[in-house]
Amino acid sequence: MNDKMRKFVSYYRPYLWAYISVLAAAGLAAAVSLVYPLLIRYITQTVLEADLAAALPLIWRTAALMLGLAAIEAVFKSYWDYRGHLIGAMMERDMRQELFGHVQRLSHRFFDGQRTGQLMSRITYDLLMLAELFHHGPEDIAVYTVRFLGALIILLRVDVPLTLAVFALLPPMALFTLIFTNRMRVAMRESYARIADVNAQVEDSLSGIRTVKSFANEPLETRRFRVENDRFFDSRREIYKVEAITYEGGELFIRLITIVAVVVGGIRIVGAQLDLADLILYLLYIAYLVEPVQKLIHITGQWQEGLAGFGRFLEILEIEPDIDDAPDAVALEQVRGHVRFANVGFCYGDDNAPILQDVSLDVPAGEYVALVGASGVGKTTLCSLIPRDYDVTAGAILLDGVDIRQIQLESLRRHIGVVQQEVYMFAGTVLENIRYGRPEATRDEVMAAAKRADAHAFIMRLPHGYDTDIGQRGARLSSGQKQRLSIARVFLKNPAVLIFDEATSALDYESEKVIQGALEEIARGRTTFVIAHRLSTIRNAQRIVVMAEGGIAEQGTHEELLATNGSYAYLYNMQ
Repeated sequence: MNDKMRKFVSYYRPYLWAYISVLAAAGLAAAVSLVYPLLIRYITQTVLEADLAAALPLIWRTAALMLGLAAIEAVFKSYWDYRGHLIGAMMERDMRQELFGHVQRLSHRFFDGQRTGQLMSRITYDLLMLAELFHHGPEDIAVYTVRFLGALIILLRVDVPLTLAVFALLPPMALFTLIFTNRMRVAMRESYARIADVNAQVEDSLSGIRTVKSFANEPLETRRFRVENDRFFDSRREIYKVEAITYEGGELFIRLITIVAVVVGGIRIVGAQLDLADLILYLLYIAYLVEPVQKLIHITGQWQEGLAGFGRFLEILEIEPDIDDAPDAVALEQVRGHVRFANVGFCYGDDNAPILQDVSLDVPAGEYVALVGASGVGKTTLCSLIPRDYDVTAGAILLDGVDIRQIQLESLRRHIGVVQQEVYMFAGTVLENIRYGRPEATRDEVMAAAKRADAHAFIMRLPHGYDTDIGQRGARLSSGQKQRLSIARVFLKNPAVLIFDEATSALDYESEKVIQGALEEIARGRTTFVIAHRLSTIRNAQRIVVMAEGGIAEQGTHEELLATNGSYAYLYNMQ
């Protein structure tokens, strides 16, 4: 068993005994179904060819037995059908939960190269068929193995030459199925990739619907969607073509098997080597030989579709997080906020030019530091290294004297608060969005944080106050309102280190003044890094660090940097 199959089988383990009971019910139902043709033969050969005066009671008793068997079979099948589907759905749920949890552990570097819609497709659509596969795969194999072997044994006892004649057609039928199974697997995998592209296009277009409408580009988005939709249609067309050939080819072989049975059986009746009752029995059991082959074709398609999704599931699951806890990582309980960059270097990939080179910066606990410089010089990158959104490629960053790579990620990030220019609001209420900073916070604590962020007044003017639904991504709020909620969220978190990444650059002057006051309030007594393009907002910083290509060009207070007439003075005079 290869690793892929071992992983597949592992999802049965939590439900092993329950699933064994399902397989037992399926096997017993199949065994019971084998008895019906024998009872029909008993009536046609034994009862009807004997004394007809005594036949009626025997027929009624046989009918009663058949009804009893039908009831028993129905009970087994009902249990097998319901319980089997339920177990399959639970296994699919476990896989989806595992995949989502794994994706949550992956770093920014992974998400930089992914489209959200494609990831959504892998978490939802790719696993959709696996519930059916988990349920029907082993069960169908159990049921049709019992039927096939049972029918084969009975038919060999009825007439060996006739059975051999029928079986001569099974090897070419199996070869035909195998060939088209491989084609189905390729087509299924292509289809999964195409639906992921469709989902990515939908997610991209709907997420940016305001931009789409502002440029009146609905026709452009429709054309883009049509391209991906047509590609998905083409992939499905290939599946349907292979399915049609496989199904109709299988049907042809089944017809040939029936024709051979009738012709050879008729010849043997003429030669007095077989009686009519045995031929009727044989034709009844032919279905038990043919049905497993028919089902094999169905299972094959289902198996290929399920395994295609399972393969794409494993592709993500096998990606190891490039940022994770070290084996001896520690948890920090009390953090003062002393941050030191020691000869830090960073690049986004082996083939990319370094963004930062040999950067050293010592920021004592509680200091307010502003980072300025042209776009692209690495201000945001430098700050994103503190919570380990990315890991340094050279040097080290220390928090209170401890290399951050030796601190548990959850502990490190719990003590760091980030307020970004692009604020993300989750669908839900104001209360839920602020509480995201500390999920266990009480309503009173949430309100206290909102007051400190100067957000309480506008929240109370909303239709339902803190219980107002703000819409997808906070669509019902202004940029300034969303920014104040994000600051309240950080107040609630109460971190020792703060990072403000262009937190006010997208706001109007009035909103900026309000937000600036909230930012200064939350920064008091905390180690604070502010990334700013508007130099007027950071004149009161205790230290201003001017960054240039690769690292730090100069640093000092506002007055000191103006006096040196260097890079900062040039930027300040330009503004």
